[in-house]
Amino acid sequence: MSQQQPQSAPEGPAEIPAEPAERSREAGSGVRIEARGLTRRFGPHVAVDALDLDIERGTAFGLLGANGAGKTTFIRMLTGILLPSAGTVSVDGISPALDPAAVRARLGFAPETSCLYPELRVRGFLHFAAGARGLSGAEAETAVEASLERFHLEEVTKRPIGQLSKGFQQRVSLAQAFLHEPPLVIVDEPTSGLDPLQQEEVKQVLADRRGRCTLILCTHDLGDARELTDEVGVLHAGRLVAHGPTPEILDRPEPLRLFRGEEDPA
Repeated sequence: MSQQQPQSAPEGPAEIPAEPAERSREAGSGVRIEARGLTRRFGPHVAVDALDLDIERGTAFGLLGANGAGKTTFIRMLTGILLPSAGTVSVDGISPALDPAAVRARLGFAPETSCLYPELRVRGFLHFAAGARGLSGAEAETAVEASLERFHLEEVTKRPIGQLSKGFQQRVSLAQAFLHEPPLVIVDEPTSGLDPLQQEEVKQVLADRRGRCTLILCTHDLGDARELTDEVGVLHAGRLVAHGPTPEILDRPEPLRLFRGEEDPA
C-alpha cells in the first residue's frame, strides 16, 4: 500500500469564486468536461474508480447513484476541492487540481446542504455574492433583481436567511448559483425540501437554462432526472456503470438494477 496520501486542494469557498466569471449568455454555451482514469482513494477505500466521462457543452447531465456511489467525491474533484489520487479531470481543458480558481470562475454551485450566511438578509446576501463574482453597480443590481424574480424571493428579500423555511433557503441557494450566468452550474438535489408548487417552479427555472449552460444535476429523484436532463451517468461503488441519453438509461424495464450494480436482465 502506498504511504503517500493525496492532499486536498487549497482552502477556499467553492460556491463563490474569488474572481470575476467569464460569462456567456448565448444559447448553446457552456463548458466541456472530460475525465480520464479519474480516481480518488481515502486510505483503502476507493470512492471514485478509474472514471472515464465526457460531458459536452450545453448538456443537462444527470449524475445518479445511491448514497456512497461516488457522486459527491466526483463533484469535489471537479470543483477543485479535492485532488485526484490518479487520473485527470478538466473543464474546458483547465485542470481544477492545477488552477481551481479558473474553474470556480466558470462555476455556479448549489449544494444540497446550503452554504449560506444565516445572519444576512436575502437581498444583502445576493449583493455580497454578486460582488464576490466581480459584479458591481448597475450590473450587480440587475443580476440581483433578476434572481429575486426568477426564484420568487420578492416576499422575503428583507428577512434573515436563517429565519427562512428550508424551501426558501433552497431557492436562495439556487439564486446565488445562477446569479452571474455561469457556463457551468452544479445543482445537488434541487427539489429537496420543497413543496409541490415550489418544486415545479424550480424545475421550470432549471428547464429554462437547458442549452444555455452545462448543467450537472445530482439527484436521487428519477422523475427530476427524466424531466430535466439530456443524458445521465449512473455511479455504483465509484464506477460508471451506465452513461447515455436519459430515456435510453432510465426508461428501461428495471433501471434500479443499475443503482445496485446489477447487470441488465437479458
